[in-house]
Parts: sequence; structure tokens; C-alpha cells
Amino acid sequence: MAVVGVVGLGNMGRGMALSLLRAGHEVLGTDASEKARSTLASEGIPIFESVGPLCARADLLILSLPTAEIVDAVVAGEGGIIAHARPGLRVVDTSTSHPETTRRLAAALAAHGMSMIDAPVSGGPKGAITATMTMVIGGADADVAAVEPVLADMSAKRVHVGSVGAGHVCKIINNLLCAAHLLTAAEAMRIARAAEVDPAGLLEGLNAGSGRSGVTQVNLPTWVLNGAFDSGFTMKLMRKDVRLASQLIGELALDLPIAEEAARIWSESAASIGDGEDFNRIVETQLGKM
Repeated sequence: MAVVGVVGLGNMGRGMALSLLRAGHEVLGTDASEKARSTLASEGIPIFESVGPLCARADLLILSLPTAEIVDAVVAGEGGIIAHARPGLRVVDTSTSHPETTRRLAAALAAHGMSMIDAPVSGGPKGAITATMTMVIGGADADVAAVEPVLADMSAKRVHVGSVGAGHVCKIINNLLCAAHLLTAAEAMRIARAAEVDPAGLLEGLNAGSGRSGVTQVNLPTWVLNGAFDSGFTMKLMRKDVRLASQLIGELALDLPIAEEAARIWSESAASIGDGEDFNRIVETQLGKM
């Protein structure tokens, strides 16, 4: 069993850490938040106030952080992973981050004898705590093979999509599609409501046909139609991911009007839907308050 350090103990990092602990690994943790540190400490995981001790003891580090800027600071900033370089250490970034940031950090780590794999995740906090997440992975074949046994203990499905950074490209595209699908599905529900068709019946019909998506099959019945809005993923996080998609599209000099319109709606929704609200509430921009 590996010694695994988890950096970032929020909703996702906590679940991953506990899944790895159940699988028999020695798990260590750190987080900038004292509250997050104390929560995991009470669940039997040794907690450190900084990343340095994890670099000294861990076989690999799992990063679960909210933004590319924070990933950059943890890896390359003062007192970060590179400052405590230990040749052979592997770093797995499960965050949704910017691909070029990932590639730059991977090169910096490689210069110090370490390697980086990007393995952003889908499945939310429930998937993290039950080890049923999906990972899209970018990295060298040998590095991915080396961490596969650990990743298998924290996820149900893993798809190696290419070299370092490819996982983050795939995840950004995935989240852009989810963001757009929520908007188009909400418009579909608005059509049905105006035509006096029951939303539940609409979903049953859509999910039996070619118009179905993860949003119609999971998001709408699980978190929207029942008014739960408790997926564990916030408007702030999805707005960040949509901005990452827009940034990537701009860097690639692509003209994508549907993606541009979806990004506009998500950005302007900040005026009516707070950052802390569940991301599925974006449907209210088309349907009104649920």
C-alpha cells in the first residue's frame, strides 16, 4: 500500500482521502483551512499544516484544489512542492485546471526529478466518498501505470486520454458541455411547460430518445425537479470552469458561437444567482425561481 498525501481537504479531497484510507493506504493530509484540517483529523487521518512534511513522507501527492492559480502556488510557490523536491515523487492533480499551467508545472517538476499526472474527476462529493468517480487522465504512460493502483482505489473508471495536460483539456470540454446542456435542457422544459406537457413525462420521453444527456438523465431528476439543488458543486466552481473553457477557446483562436453564448449566460447569472448556490440553479435563468 502506498503512502498518499492529499493536498486540499474540501468536499472532494476529503472523500478521496477517506476512500484511500478504507482501501488500506497510509493517508496524510493538509489544507489551508483549519476547519478542513480538523475535520479530517477527527476521522483518523494525520494532518499537517503545510505541504513540506507530505513531500518528505509520501510516495505520491493527490491535489484537490479549486483553481489553477492555487495549484500553481502549491506546486511552484514559496514553500511548495518544488521547494521540498524529492526525486521520484509523483503528483496527481485532480483539480479542474488550465492545461498550459499543468504542462508548465509538469516541466518544472520534471527538472527536479518528479512527475505530474493530471486526472480531473467527475462524480461530485458522493463519487469521491464512495470511490465511484470517473477520471480523465493526462500523463506519460509509465507515470500513469505507476499510479494506476492508487487511482483505482479512489475511482470507478479511468480514461487515459493523452499526455500531460490532455486530462484537463478533456475535463474543461466536459464541463462546458454540462454547462450548455443545463441551459438547453431548461429551455426544453420551458417549451414543455408552455405546451402543457408534464416535465417528468418530458424527461422520460427524452431519455428514451436521442436528445438525452447526463443533464436529463441525472441532473434534472436528481437535483432540479425535486427542488433539492444539493449536488455539492457550486455556481462559483462552474462559472470558473466555463471561464477556463472560454480561455482555452480564445487561445486556440476558435470561433464557437454556442459556447460563447453559454459563457455569456453563465457569467451574467452572477447578478441573480449567488456563487454559493448549487450549479444546477442555472436553469432558473430560463425557467424562473424553482
